[in-house]
Formats: sequence, structure tokens, C-alpha cells
Amino acid sequence: MDYDRYDRVRAVQWHGDRLRLLDQRLLPQQEHWIDCRDAAAVTQAIRDLVVRGAPAIGIAAAWGVVLAARAGEPLEPALAMLRAARPTAVNLMWALDRMKARIAAGADAAALAREAQAIQDEDLAANRHMGELGASLIEPGAGVLTHCNTGSLATAGFGTALGVIRAGVASGRIARVYAGETRPWQQGARLTMYELVRDGIPAKLIADSAAAHLMRAGEVQWVIVGADRIAANGDTANKIGTYQLAIAARHHGVKFMVAAPSSTVDMATPDGEAIEIELRDPAELLSTAGRRTVVEGAEAWNPVFDVTPAELIDAIVTERGVIERPNAAAMQAMFGR
Repeated sequence: MDYDRYDRVRAVQWHGDRLRLLDQRLLPQQEHWIDCRDAAAVTQAIRDLVVRGAPAIGIAAAWGVVLAARAGEPLEPALAMLRAARPTAVNLMWALDRMKARIAAGADAAALAREAQAIQDEDLAANRHMGELGASLIEPGAGVLTHCNTGSLATAGFGTALGVIRAGVASGRIARVYAGETRPWQQGARLTMYELVRDGIPAKLIADSAAAHLMRAGEVQWVIVGADRIAANGDTANKIGTYQLAIAARHHGVKFMVAAPSSTVDMATPDGEAIEIELRDPAELLSTAGRRTVVEGAEAWNPVFDVTPAELIDAIVTERGVIERPNAAAMQAMFGR
């Protein structure tokens, strides 16, 4: 695997006294970096989508704890503030729980920095392994469709679903790549296409509403997505629009893969009904790039995640292995404690 070619972006960077984040709200037009020097700035960056993607949010939050420790701030309030930044992605809570355990064990700022770096390094290694595992499920010559952004921008590097696609392209298994635009923040259009073009991977952008038509035309054999939380029965929360892709995929005989690190699995959440779905400002739907596009007086509903039932998922891929046709028993066998 030529990682120098297929893994070029690092959106979360620790610089010893500050956390530097690539502002993903401005891509691809601008590559602007924001320096966070305290936990409050990291929290705001997570809330405002400067940094997004479940693994990247968790990594950034871990570094936010380090910043609080270096400044001598009380750590419990900092942990609570970071935890409240976004509710759906379990990686945020998982990373903060790891940092909290190190604090309880008496770790100082230097030890907490080592833990945050370990979280970041482990994510990169997990993504690369997932890429190999996921790609091995795909028959050579396949077309794939992905949704939202699950690449290096959303993780420590390489990506989850996009990591599977990178590995599949590199091994010659994937012949065609399609990315949905992903309204309302256009993560597929702005971010996934940005990564694919940088890597030299030929890909085509489609309107979200073109997905079923594309499947009917026989152009894709797999839909490959990431996850923000995977429940104990295999139900999966991901970017809004994922559920309808899974329904369309099942109707058209297209397989559906979820690729996510084991930190995304929440065995304490029994099923998708128990996952809190984040609602964001309706103005995000009523405007494009900050400019109002909908008539004044119109209202909007803006959930940013939905839940895909386990029975619509053909494979869940984590660094621990692959679960085909996931259910509660299979999830317990791999992730139960």
C-alpha cells in the first residue's frame, strides 16, 4: 500500500503548546488552519464543525484535555464542556473516558499528552487495517458509492469508509467511485472530492437524490459508509441520508458496508432507538454558504444523523474484524466484555 500517495492529509495536528486544526468549513476553496490554545477553543471548534468526523472529534477532544492540564485548569469542568460539544458521536465520549481514566490514575500533563498521542496513533493504525479488511470483501472491478466524508479529514489519517475505498482502488478491486454531495454541509462535495482529487483517484460526484438511479443502472455494487455510533445490536447512526441509501441498496441488490473503528461501537446502547440524534440550527438548511436561499418565513427540520437498522447492513468492518449480517449475538461475540 502506497500510503504516501493515498494518505496525504492530516487535519488534526499537535504542536506542543497548541492544537492546529484544518478548518473544514472553508474547504476546498481555502486551506486555513486554526490554532486552539485551550479546551474552550477546542470545544468551540468541535461544535462549529471546524473539525468533524467521529474519530477526529475524539482525537481533538483528547488534546483539549491536554491543553486544560497544561494551563492548570480544573479538569472535570473541561471534560464536561468537551463532552457536551456534540451528542451523537460516541468516539468523543470514548476518548474523554480514556483521558478521565488517566487523570484518575494521577497522570500529569505530559502523561495525558502521551495518551492523546496514543489515541491518535491507534486510530491511524486501525484505519489502515480496516482498509485492508474492507477491501478484501469487494470483488475486482466493482463500483462503490460513499456518503459524507470518512477520510483523512475525519480521522487521524487514511479514513474509515474512504480508507476501504483507498485500499480497494490501490489493490485494483474498485474500478468506479461515486460520492454523494451530502446536504446541507456538502461534506461529500467539498471534502470527499477534495481528498479523492488530491490522491489522484478518479471519482464522480452525484446529487444525493441520484443514488437510487445510479444503483438501478448497475454502476455500484457496494455502498460504503462510516459511522458515528454502532449500537449493541448492529444498528448504526451515520450522517443523515445513510438510511435511505441502505433501503435503496437492499432493493437493488447492492451490498452495504459500515467501516468504523471499535471505539465507535457502544455496547451500552442496546439499539438504534436509544441513540440521541443531534438536531442542528434549521438555518443550515435555509442557507447555502451563509447566504439565504429559501423564502423568508419558511421553516426547516435539520437532523444531522439517522439510524440504519442492522438488517440492512451486509458487513460491519472494524480493526478487530468483520461482522457479516450483524446482529446482537455477533456484536456481543466480538465486542462484549
